[in-house]
Amino acid sequence: MIALRQVGFRHLDHDGRPDGDWVLRDVDLTVEEGELVLVAGRTGVGKSTLLGTLNGLVPHFTGGELVGDVLVDGTSIRHTPPRELAHLVGSVSQDPLAGFVTDSVEEELAYGMEQLGLAPATMRRRVEETLDLLGLAGLRSRSLRSLSGGQQQRVAIGSVLTMHPRVLVLDEPTSALDPTAAEDVLGTLRRLVEDLGLTVVVAEHRMERVVPFADTLVVVEPGGRVRSGDPARLLQDSPVAPPIVQLGRLAGWDPLPLSVRDARRRLDGLRGRLGELPPADVPTVPGAVLLRARGVSVAYGSRVAVDGVDLELRAGEVTALMGRNGSGKSSLLWAVQGTGRRRSGRVEVEGRDPHDLGSSEARRLVGLVPQTASDLLYLETVDEECAAADRQASAPSGTCRALLDRLAPGVPGSHHPRDLSEGQRLSLVLAIALSARPRVLELDEPTRGLDYAGKDALAGVLQDLARDGHAVVVATHDVEFVAEVADRVVVLADGEVVSSGDVVQVLAESPAFSPQVSKVLGEGWLTVPQVREALEGTP
Repeated sequence: MIALRQVGFRHLDHDGRPDGDWVLRDVDLTVEEGELVLVAGRTGVGKSTLLGTLNGLVPHFTGGELVGDVLVDGTSIRHTPPRELAHLVGSVSQDPLAGFVTDSVEEELAYGMEQLGLAPATMRRRVEETLDLLGLAGLRSRSLRSLSGGQQQRVAIGSVLTMHPRVLVLDEPTSALDPTAAEDVLGTLRRLVEDLGLTVVVAEHRMERVVPFADTLVVVEPGGRVRSGDPARLLQDSPVAPPIVQLGRLAGWDPLPLSVRDARRRLDGLRGRLGELPPADVPTVPGAVLLRARGVSVAYGSRVAVDGVDLELRAGEVTALMGRNGSGKSSLLWAVQGTGRRRSGRVEVEGRDPHDLGSSEARRLVGLVPQTASDLLYLETVDEECAAADRQASAPSGTCRALLDRLAPGVPGSHHPRDLSEGQRLSLVLAIALSARPRVLELDEPTRGLDYAGKDALAGVLQDLARDGHAVVVATHDVEFVAEVADRVVVLADGEVVSSGDVVQVLAESPAFSPQVSKVLGEGWLTVPQVREALEGTP
């Protein structure tokens, strides 16, 4: 179905000269019809570029030099513009909102079919099928901008599925989805592969979600070369690997497990080596309350997004804010930070309510990295953004750049921020926010676009910040990141707090929010480092 033959790609400057090294180099890749292919690799290594060669966006939209040939269904598409491929290759980008062209959910699902000239009866039937397939029926009349990030992602996937393409290309389709919604979407994609013979190519950093469904793994390596093959075989030595695979490596299992079910079938020997409980952690002793919120409510017209929530953030503590899509996490963060709308309630930070202050003063009191982090980038180069961040934070020169290198090494300082990958842009915004070292730091889905190494680095930065007496709150669907970084978890549902407590207690109570290690080994076990420490201490 898909064949890449000696494909290479590199960017060109305004004069048509090469601008940097090859992003892709000598790529030979074959994808059979009816396969689900997972594309993995470090942040910024070229995964999105590889996907762009399949739908014509590279080089017709991105510019640059593309060599070699790309064939879909036996036909070369190298010189075919994306608009002429829509019926053959459907694409969903990392930022769904940027790709919407209508106002409501139902209109967006129908738009692509209108451009293909399908009959009204056919369009109506496909819209209804897709609404049911992706659980969007209750949102059919909603404004796209009023949806949560995860809901927008499902609409973006649905708008492509209604055109019934032969190949579906998705760039981090589950990054904004809660665990249950992500499983539903991936289950749907798997059914499309098995029942309809659709070929699906997915780039995803949260590999633990996709690996169990994948027929083939494609690893894009630094330098632009690509390896492909059986997922279990390639993950034996891949630098990017989900927790379940890392656990299998520690246990010495061969072949490696790709699902929780596979791992649990091999537990007998490992349980005997580990004992009943993980090594005891040194308990975090939280400091004084830095932010206290009481009775916070947020409403959008008649819809209540946050309903009378109380929240305390303490010095030295990392708090995770979790809950399904649309539960009110982002609305709560904005309301607490002071620049977002608030119907009622009071927030105090060092005796002041950020809502009563000007936006710049509120940001200095409570720093917020939003879900659409790239909105905060406005200068021409990465170096300029970092220099401005150091000046505004009164930090030593190079502070922001050092943080960026820790999160995403090798980002060129001369590049425009909009030319970076999603993960690199997020890392830059995180570095800018962290340079200011606000007393209270809020992050909304900070791991979107970050590989496992980047998430480990971010966890270290946030834990260092907490140890220095700051309070950190992270709204996220990434349960593996929560298990690694959080001290406390607050779970929202329909705008209300339904669970709150120690990270081990809360994650153990919820099958939906349990990390992979906990699902395999049971209550108390959260991360691979815990298992490694226990094995190293085994006589």
